[in-house]
Amino acid sequence: MGNTQNGQANGSAATRAVALVGPAGTGKTSLAEALLFASGAINRQGNVESGNTVGDSSPEARARGSSTEINLTHFDYLGDRFALIDVPGGAGFSADGLAALQSADMALVVIDPAPERAALAEPMLRQLDALGVPHVIFINKIEHARAGAIRDLIGELQPMSREPLALRQIPIREGEHVTGYVDLALERAYRYRPGKESERVEIPGELLDREREERGHLLETLADFDDQLLEALLMDEVPDQATVMADLAHDTQENKVVPVVLGSALSDGGVHRLLKLLRHEAPAPGAAAERMGVAQGGALHVFKIANGGAMGRLALGRVLGQGLTEGDELVVGNEPERTGSLFFVQGDKTAKQHTAQAGDIVAVAKVDGARAGMVLGRKGTAAPEGGLLSYPARNAAIAITTRDRKDDVKLSTALHRLCEEDPALEWSQDDSSHETILRGINDDHLAVVLGRLQRRYGVAVDTHAPRIAYRESIRKPASVRGRHKKQSGGHGQYGDCVIEIRPLDRGEGFKFEDKITGGAIPRQYIPAVEAGVKDAMERGPLGFAVVDVAVTLVDGSFHSVDSSELAFRIAGRMAMGDALAQAAPYLLEPIAKVTVDTPAGTGSKAGSVLSARRGQILGLSPHPDWARWERVEALLPESGIHGLDAELRSLSQGLASFVAEFDHLAELGGKHADDVVKARAAEAH
Repeated sequence: MGNTQNGQANGSAATRAVALVGPAGTGKTSLAEALLFASGAINRQGNVESGNTVGDSSPEARARGSSTEINLTHFDYLGDRFALIDVPGGAGFSADGLAALQSADMALVVIDPAPERAALAEPMLRQLDALGVPHVIFINKIEHARAGAIRDLIGELQPMSREPLALRQIPIREGEHVTGYVDLALERAYRYRPGKESERVEIPGELLDREREERGHLLETLADFDDQLLEALLMDEVPDQATVMADLAHDTQENKVVPVVLGSALSDGGVHRLLKLLRHEAPAPGAAAERMGVAQGGALHVFKIANGGAMGRLALGRVLGQGLTEGDELVVGNEPERTGSLFFVQGDKTAKQHTAQAGDIVAVAKVDGARAGMVLGRKGTAAPEGGLLSYPARNAAIAITTRDRKDDVKLSTALHRLCEEDPALEWSQDDSSHETILRGINDDHLAVVLGRLQRRYGVAVDTHAPRIAYRESIRKPASVRGRHKKQSGGHGQYGDCVIEIRPLDRGEGFKFEDKITGGAIPRQYIPAVEAGVKDAMERGPLGFAVVDVAVTLVDGSFHSVDSSELAFRIAGRMAMGDALAQAAPYLLEPIAKVTVDTPAGTGSKAGSVLSARRGQILGLSPHPDWARWERVEALLPESGIHGLDAELRSLSQGLASFVAEFDHLAELGGKHADDVVKARAAEAH
């Protein structure tokens, strides 16, 4: 966030929050810009290609020409106040707006007019259904729609929506171009005028039959929720316009229907009509507060944390129930925290406020315990319902090392802050490989994070694929004596043990049994032998940790002066190392259960990708919940997961996603095993 400006909220009505959602490339940021311009919030409409929009102001978004994090803006229109939440559509970044959707009053699902791309909208339509958020579909780029596309598009979309779609407008075409629309509710026609409100015109004669047919469909949809309207239609009576508009507003606000409207963000087509729709049909903020479980006293729904900038750490959230004033106490966890300064956000600009009214989206300083997804209630009131979200699977992983070792301390601090801002990001230290692992949704997601890491915190890193957690086990029993004897003046070192090892069934892990009799080894040294055995299992003969082995301590000897725990630990390690080498060691690789969700018609291609990565296909079936999707299940070596996301998306219009969970360890043999062992040996040298 950039400069701080003095500002004051306009209007007295509660602010309504509208989320712009939908697939990448459909023009959500352009639509936000058009709404700001049409409402008078800005005096010049920028465009994404020129990099001069209010949203997408970060260097990462400018460089990519698409959103990499949510954009927050606000505007007033005819005395009503609106806040816009522009949610990234790219698969790697859409999680950034998940929490914000929970408290939005309405969502605009922005799609393009190509029916063959309709499936891209289904994940978001299902998400909105699950959250119960009322929504409108805005078909953008209408100037590119082919003849008949809208009717085909509605046919594709309806099975994806739990609620019936209510087509509000049909396009007017002049030759190959869409020049306006007919409003089915108002029974009026309008011609687009770039940069201005549309001009009312006569309904073209060739569209009269189509207009009557589509208006009939609209009225039948509304009649499903209005008995009086249904009765009027059955009596062939023409309902008055006020009834139709009232039903549309009510059914939209109650999430009973999903209106579908047309337009063009770049040429201002249909944007003023969309503003009027939002003004009359978006629910009041009280409905979102009720949906979130916010009762008396109000709350702040935090949907993002922002670090850095002149204001430091800020919690971005929506004020629900009642207003918020600087210095108010909110309950974070079980502890009260007094809020610091409040800011309104307009792209990368902030305006300091002393108070925020119900419905406002604000940035709040000094609530240090807040995390994305939290609902912070007022001190002395019952904690509202709600909580942290689950985020998409983090299927991309890289190991990172600083180019300058002096940056190691800075790295951990920077990663902590980046993960706080982006809960879909995760980092950890791998205990076995000693690597710093960064996990994200996909490769694009991680690439943007690495750019932020260097730009914001000055930490440059090198990356490589994380080591696969190969293991090794044994095929046959072995019995070995391990003796450590050393004399170097004074007390020497003496430890002597005999162990027997045998393989266990897969997944049994490690077992140690003591069968020493007659005091061959004093009891106090037996734990040291076990510790030495475990030491040797950390790196077996093939170079990997050993699993599924039983060890029995059967004999040994000691020296009354020179024996010690250290000596017996060394003896145990020596014995186990030799025993493993004699027990026919073999390599194990981790196998993941992979579930791929992909648009219909691409499931077989996804299966081929998995098979080429040594995957075992378990099944291909229709998606259990989604209308135009398929599900592929497979067992896949974890070595085949790296780069899988990009390959699946390339065959599915960028839509396919997968979830991978560890399933079991399986033997790896032949050339694959030889290559792995050689690579590990090379690392050791």
